[in-house]
Amino acid sequence: MGRVMGTPAEPTFTRSALAPGLLGAIVLLAGLALLDSESFIIIRYAVSILALIICVFVIQARSWYWLIGLVPMAVLWNPVVILDLSGQGWVSAQFIAAIVFIVVGLRTKVPVRKD
Repeated sequence: MGRVMGTPAEPTFTRSALAPGLLGAIVLLAGLALLDSESFIIIRYAVSILALIICVFVIQARSWYWLIGLVPMAVLWNPVVILDLSGQGWVSAQFIAAIVFIVVGLRTKVPVRKD
């Protein structure tokens, strides 16, 4: 006799922050080529918007501690009030922010609401 397969359980969470997290990391790494150009404003928009989007998912997941890394990213890369940062520290910040995006995207589990 064969085994009877049950219906799979419905997922209790989604990884909603994964796609914007990976996209943010890609944008940051691509932005390294544009650091000293006028086109870097596009990177600023993308990073700050994606950081804010992930902040929403982090709040929904009640993982408040990730805001410690995301809120400064939204502020430092914001295109409205530009903080003139440059040098090796800014290059390092690009890499650190990319890692934060990936880790938060992987670790954030947004509960599925049963409506």
